[in-house]
Amino acid sequence: MRILADYIMRGRTQAIIVASTLALLSLKFPPISILSSATIALVTLRRGAVEGLYILFGAGIAAALLGYFAIDNFQFALLYAMLLWLPVWAISIILREGRQLSLAVEIAVFIGMLGVAGFYLFIDNPAALWTALLEQMMQQAAPLQDIKNWIGEFSHYMTGMFAAGTVFSLLFGLFLGRWWQSQLFNPGGFKQEFLLLNTSPKLAISSLIVLAVAFFATETVAEVAWNMTILLFVLYTVIGTSVLHVVFSQTPISRFAVPLFYVTLFLVPQVLPPVAVVGLIDAWLNLRKRNSNQTSA
Repeated sequence: MRILADYIMRGRTQAIIVASTLALLSLKFPPISILSSATIALVTLRRGAVEGLYILFGAGIAAALLGYFAIDNFQFALLYAMLLWLPVWAISIILREGRQLSLAVEIAVFIGMLGVAGFYLFIDNPAALWTALLEQMMQQAAPLQDIKNWIGEFSHYMTGMFAAGTVFSLLFGLFLGRWWQSQLFNPGGFKQEFLLLNTSPKLAISSLIVLAVAFFATETVAEVAWNMTILLFVLYTVIGTSVLHVVFSQTPISRFAVPLFYVTLFLVPQVLPPVAVVGLIDAWLNLRKRNSNQTSA
């Protein structure tokens, strides 16, 4: 991975080639989109907003040309620029100027929440739109009658799920770009930043208020609040991951506990809610410091 980062930093042409080529490849293997976003993040973090924007536009044009000649589809480049590259560029500027990874993560989630709010403002019935899309996607996988009720329920939360997936991809791209930067110019810097991730009690209280609205409100207000809650889940899962990494690293079996923790995160989705709860309560309990004090005692 360091070899790729080093190649990206050699010049504009190299960065544009990597970002656009990986964008095209991600149409076949979506996780590669993280590498493409990380390319924009790395250049922006190291060389600033103007250079990052230059790479973004250059990669967009290159991706459109590649898409047109390779798969007869150039529109995906615009989708990439709007949903992935432009947000990761903006968040990278915030991280570069503010040097606070926690703030960058919070703003990424806030951008996702603005997207949810905008979707509900401009689309009359988001659930109906998602229902139609899901039925079209799923009718080949199972008899439509068997899954119609499930689709009807799930569609009410698809706006938040889609926004959460986009924000997760955005954050992974930012984290990878920051890690590349630390590998090249500041070894160990990203790890230190990530393990200090936290949020304020005020934001945690606001999050609980949104959750309460989701539970006790009705109809559209409740639906919007639930979709916002899904995005807050992303925030606290990331913070909870940071907290538990520190906690496990302070155990006698840290050499095995930390890798096992990350493997479990990726393979067992059921552990994500407890991790998010840890991230939420850490706003008041400061679990990393508490665990450190208990270990030293």
